[in-house]
Amino acid sequence: MKEHYEYKTQGVCSLQIDFDIQDGILKNVVFYRGCNGNTQGIAKLVEGMKAVDAADKLKGIKCNGKSTSCPDQLSQAITKALNK
Repeated sequence: MKEHYEYKTQGVCSLQIDFDIQDGILKNVVFYRGCNGNTQGIAKLVEGMKAVDAADKLKGIKCNGKSTSCPDQLSQAITKALNK
């Protein structure tokens, strides 16, 4: 079963991250705003990964002295989705 998620980011340049989780696998990851090349790269890299593995890898990454980053926000979004 495929479930769609929309996550409003906090403390980063991107505004929102949308993604699907189907049978534990990440699909259709899209960042809205943010550093276009970087967010596209993150989305491509995690496409097809186990959601839990992607969340673990991205957790805790910081950006320019902030306490979070776009990858960390994706990790938080995935974790929230998996804990529903």
